[in-house]
Amino acid sequence: PARHFDTKTTEPVSFFLSSLEELLAWQPDGNDDFNVSAVPLAQRQPPLRGERPRTLVCHDMRGGYLEDRFIQGSATRNPYVFYHWRYIDVFVYFSHRAVTIPPVCWTNAAHRNGVPVLGTFITEWTDGQRLCEAFLAGGEEAYGAVGEQLARIARHYGFDGWLLNIENTLSAAAVENLLPFLRHLTARVHDAVPGGLVIWYDSVLQNGALKWQNELNEENRVFFDACDGLFTNYNWKEEHLERTRGLAGPRRTDVYVGIDVFARGDVVGGGFDTGKSLHLIRQHGLSAAIFAPGWVYEHLGEENFLENENKFWASLAEYLPTHSICTLPLATSFSLGMGTSRFLAGKEEEAGPWYDLSAQEIQPLYPEREGRLSTGCCLRDAWCGGSSLRLQGTIPPDEERVSVRLFSLQMPAPPKLFLTLLYKLEGPHPDEFMVALELTTWNSETCHKGVTSLPEPNGRHHPRFLPAPPPGLAKLLAACDSGSHGWTSRCYELDLQDCSLRDLFLLVSRHQPSSQETPFTCLLGEIRVLDAASAVASPPQVQGLAASQLWWQ
Repeated sequence: PARHFDTKTTEPVSFFLSSLEELLAWQPDGNDDFNVSAVPLAQRQPPLRGERPRTLVCHDMRGGYLEDRFIQGSATRNPYVFYHWRYIDVFVYFSHRAVTIPPVCWTNAAHRNGVPVLGTFITEWTDGQRLCEAFLAGGEEAYGAVGEQLARIARHYGFDGWLLNIENTLSAAAVENLLPFLRHLTARVHDAVPGGLVIWYDSVLQNGALKWQNELNEENRVFFDACDGLFTNYNWKEEHLERTRGLAGPRRTDVYVGIDVFARGDVVGGGFDTGKSLHLIRQHGLSAAIFAPGWVYEHLGEENFLENENKFWASLAEYLPTHSICTLPLATSFSLGMGTSRFLAGKEEEAGPWYDLSAQEIQPLYPEREGRLSTGCCLRDAWCGGSSLRLQGTIPPDEERVSVRLFSLQMPAPPKLFLTLLYKLEGPHPDEFMVALELTTWNSETCHKGVTSLPEPNGRHHPRFLPAPPPGLAKLLAACDSGSHGWTSRCYELDLQDCSLRDLFLLVSRHQPSSQETPFTCLLGEIRVLDAASAVASPPQVQGLAASQLWWQ
């Protein structure tokens, strides 16, 4: 069927629903199995429902369902990717189709990094008006069926809820049922999806008029009260934020103030001035909705996209609280889910561009220090996948080393950890440097659930280097003191007691002190942090394996 498979190549594709009829007729279908997310939502701290202001990213690019619709990837050169997951709370996939089901590759990548994903239910123009009349003016049975189907679709495909965007005027009969519909949909999504979300876009008012408010006020408050959050329109000023904060009260972090990165209309700031908007939003303790950050790709071009993307998100970093990983094992090769080649064990396996966000690995923080340190992606060399993490910086005069914070952690420390590191030093004098890992901890036996500001670490640990893997772990920790294709492999162990893990750093230090500043470039190919007890345990055996939808070429 053309909905599930590309008509040119027969490859499985992600899809949307265009009409009320298609939505009501939707049923799970065996052709559909490719579209079900294979990655559960990873835990992280603090949880979404905490009191900390959040950041929502709404992805809107050229109508959606571009190369990202190919579920098993495509040979796309210079694709759009998003990887600053540590800095955001919610990801919305937006298009102007009636029912936008997020392409499964986005759900997989976001979930692996602990970020929930929402689809979009939108009605607009005269077609949207007709659609709304058909299900809202029809009474409880009609709108109940729509809410039920939307909740079933989210549960079936494994994403986390809906952004609701009614951008057309409504008749008196339709508007009477709008609020009961929103309450019904929210309740059904909460029942169907653990941690499910329904967010209302600031558009139609409680009297049925289409009039964007750019704030939470008495005209749209009923919708805010009936669901999990409000996403405001973009043309606000500071007085809108003041009024919103006053009216939202204890739910102020459920208001996501819209920022259009394309800066259309009368806005405070977009593009590389997006930080001006974020600064004001955060001053009022509100959450933010960053709309169309693909501006970096669409406006500045594909060629230097990764460099520009890092520059864009670095400019916002001071306003974006980061998230902590709170489960082990932590293992990543930093691959972005795209590349100009595919690598395995440091060796190029296959040359040529590829793009598959489902293959994106857990992403780190991307720390930047003006003129001192930059963190980015290296496509020309990797240990596994399509890219490695490139750290470029300088060790200042008379200082021994630079420490780079890669991950924030928040979990009780197991009694023993194993850590592995694969790296490659570049430049004219790689022998001048040493590379190692550092873990910080604080004295506490429990995860500080929901705490917004973590205590300062009170322990710094330099794990012991293991020249050979311990007995029983030779397979898992192979090549402890070796490497291949220019990569250096290192294994470490660390014993801990009554503390919680806080941060994982990479240390780059000089062998000899120097009064000169020393530039370095280090590629990271893989990092793993393993609980020794579960590393030694034999892994569960795969059972009940079945293969379907085979197409041999």
